Amino acid sequence: MPLLPYALIRPWLFAWDAETIHDVTLRWLSATQHSPLRHLYAQTRIHDPVHLAGLTFPNRVGLAAGLDKNALCIDAWQAMGFGFVEVGTVTPVGQPGNPKPRMFRLPAAQALINRLGFNNLGLSTFMSNVAKARFRQQASPMLLGLNIGKNAHTPIEQAHDDYRACLQAVYPLADYVTVNISSPNTQQLRQLQTDQAFVQLLEMLATERSILQQRHQKHVPLFIKIAPDLDDEALQQLCDTLKSHCMERGKVKDDAWGVIATNTTLSREQVQGQPHAQEAGGLSGSPVRQASNRVIRFLRQSLGPDFPIVGVGGVMSADDAVEKIQAGANLVQIYTGLIYAGPALVTSSAQAIQRQAPSTG
Repeated sequence: MPLLPYALIRPWLFAWDAETIHDVTLRWLSATQHSPLRHLYAQTRIHDPVHLAGLTFPNRVGLAAGLDKNALCIDAWQAMGFGFVEVGTVTPVGQPGNPKPRMFRLPAAQALINRLGFNNLGLSTFMSNVAKARFRQQASPMLLGLNIGKNAHTPIEQAHDDYRACLQAVYPLADYVTVNISSPNTQQLRQLQTDQAFVQLLEMLATERSILQQRHQKHVPLFIKIAPDLDDEALQQLCDTLKSHCMERGKVKDDAWGVIATNTTLSREQVQGQPHAQEAGGLSGSPVRQASNRVIRFLRQSLGPDFPIVGVGGVMSADDAVEKIQAGANLVQIYTGLIYAGPALVTSSAQAIQRQAPSTG
């Protein structure tokens, strides 16, 4: 367990503006991750390996993208006991994101609203930070996912160029790559989830991935991150496209594909009347749990038992993590839950899943 009980410091953290303390915390984690101060948040990682998408994940609990956009704290996340960590979203060129204020807490609902807008320092700085991380020097290191997106100024018709540039840059240092086409905070981005646009995107990614695999002699699966707001018809279209382009005879082609379900929601049904509830942006935390689980169940039923699914959205407790696995996810990710519950949520979730689901290690 961490030496610093999170319950004691959370009131102080929550006294600050949400984005300000977010940035302060990341700077502190970055500064301490290679010093003895890391023991304040470090904890023993639960050993519960699972094979998925041609990779072996040390356990089933990961950090979702968006918390560490510039890959500053990779070694700190490993110290917290994650089995895998996803950093980004990174875009080809650095961008400031949307105007502030753009991050809001809804404590009564254990939720956040953000409209950050892919604020990041760009590919060059991102990859430099990834290269500096020391986590692979340890025995059985966690896995690292790199999450890619498009620049806000790039027309949606040219989005493929941004994803191709990012994929080429991140491929050599990634264990897997997540293609973010579901953030609600980049204009028109979610159009890439629609039928023909999605087909074209998958075709480009498949071609580029094949080239990069040959060039680097390295297996790197691609995960597509989708929204919780898709209706059943849109979900079925998405599943049909995945089956026709990413599967063959009921199996995933070359262990090359997976889905991350889900991103944040635009719905406010679960937080009506609460302070900040009508702020624009994506809602995360407890209110998105049921919507995320609905999508996971739909994907599992449609895609069959072998398609890799990472469940994210509303994991605020160990029971929530187990619920994601029971809905059909192979792995889970947390983000808002870490902000509300602290690093102990990583261990408790991994332990609970270990008790519920057999290891494949």
